[in-house]
Amino acid sequence: MHRVVGLIAKQVVAIDLAIPAQIFGRGPAPYAWTVCAPEGPGATVATENGFDIVVPRGLDALEEADTVIVPGIGDDAWPMPDAMLDALTRAADRGARVASICTGAFVLAAAGLLDGRRATTHWRYAGLLARSFPNVTVDPDVLFVDDGDVLTSAGVAAGIDLCLHLVRSDHGAGEANAVARRIVVAGHREGGQSQFVERPLPAEPGGGLAATRAWMEQRLAEPLTVDAMAAHAGYSPRSFARRFVAETGVTPLQWLIARRVSEAQRLLEGTDLGVDAVAGACGLGSAPALRAHFGRIVGTTPTAYRRAFRGSVPREATR
Repeated sequence: MHRVVGLIAKQVVAIDLAIPAQIFGRGPAPYAWTVCAPEGPGATVATENGFDIVVPRGLDALEEADTVIVPGIGDDAWPMPDAMLDALTRAADRGARVASICTGAFVLAAAGLLDGRRATTHWRYAGLLARSFPNVTVDPDVLFVDDGDVLTSAGVAAGIDLCLHLVRSDHGAGEANAVARRIVVAGHREGGQSQFVERPLPAEPGGGLAATRAWMEQRLAEPLTVDAMAAHAGYSPRSFARRFVAETGVTPLQWLIARRVSEAQRLLEGTDLGVDAVAGACGLGSAPALRAHFGRIVGTTPTAYRRAFRGSVPREATR
């Protein structure tokens, strides 16, 4: 059983705590979820949202945690209790995976866990994090940063992306997609948080491109061109590409390749198709093309990925 502990630092952003509670507290089964705070079991801790939370555990929960998740904090979380920062550092030192959602990155930084690392937080607070902790390389454009044993996410809903990534890393894309379906979100979002920075609404009339993206997902194995995508959406190719980037943060072809790689992950986990067949079924055409895109996005080879998430690899599946 993988023990996941949410650490409340004096004042918490309620939705940031609810996200991991929903994902790890209701399954998949290999996770056990609890919440702790410096105030100890039975203590009432304020949220930033007008209600309080009764905490079941004290800092001793960090001694047995396999993963510690620090949700966003309110202004009243300062100054940070030394005992909490020390307990968090000890958990990381003994090998616990540590993650933060939104402004929870400030807690990790205060504990020294982000020194010399790349990290992110909500785009509104990225500049403050960089100024307050100059030893941290702050990336304000991404949804989350995976630095191995320390992970950080951007604001609020990016915590969903981070937690699904943790499930995906632990149990594969199939399990992560099952959780995503249960909570009714996309299994993987493209682009970074720069797409959510405040900006004027586009001048062009018309609705969003969600219907066209759904149409594209249903045709991953087909040769899709930007002209065909634009025709489905009812725009010229140039206007379509501009609107697509505005909505997703990436170009149509970048989005399509990422979805095809995600489909390849599903096929590698759930079927015995060879690499050539997987490449054809997900629309990437050939095994070399699949390996190239898979390595760039996933960071490993299709065969190594299948071995990691399925155990033994049938000989025919490596061809």
